Amino acid sequence: MRRIETSLPGVVLLEPKVFGDARGFFMESWNQRTLTALGIDVEFVQDNHSKSQQGVLRGLHYQLTQPQGKLVRVIAGEVFDVAVDMRASSPHFGKSVGFILSAENQKIAWIPPGFAHGFYVTSASAEFVYKTTDYYSPAHECTLLWNDPALHIQWPLVGEPLLAAKDAAGKLLADASRFA
Repeated sequence: MRRIETSLPGVVLLEPKVFGDARGFFMESWNQRTLTALGIDVEFVQDNHSKSQQGVLRGLHYQLTQPQGKLVRVIAGEVFDVAVDMRASSPHFGKSVGFILSAENQKIAWIPPGFAHGFYVTSASAEFVYKTTDYYSPAHECTLLWNDPALHIQWPLVGEPLLAAKDAAGKLLADASRFA
């Protein structure tokens, strides 16, 4: 597996070794020893799987209490994936990074605790799977407004995105809760 740095320190892409032939392919999507060797030494406690149609935008979510690191990938379709630094003490506070994750490119992203995370489905549908370092806690979930101009996110939108009520009502960066 190869580690690829992004423009936002801490958020990394992982490129697994894929072994393919006429029958299909094989790859390791997670290996504790490999991740530790790549500088991601965490313990995962929960796996999640979502399926969304084209135009769905989920996020930008984070938890101040029980913060979650996320190891994310797409197993069907394609998404534009985004992370935003929500650590007030970081020189990169409020900065975002976006990249394509797809079943075709098979890249995996590491979004550490302290970052808001979301994605937009660019294909007809997408299946998104991820591991988390802490349990989901609806009582502690925060939502950053996906289209806050202060974030400078260049979403590849086709029409208006399909949003959950909580995502449409997210907070502006200036008003959002943040990590120390």
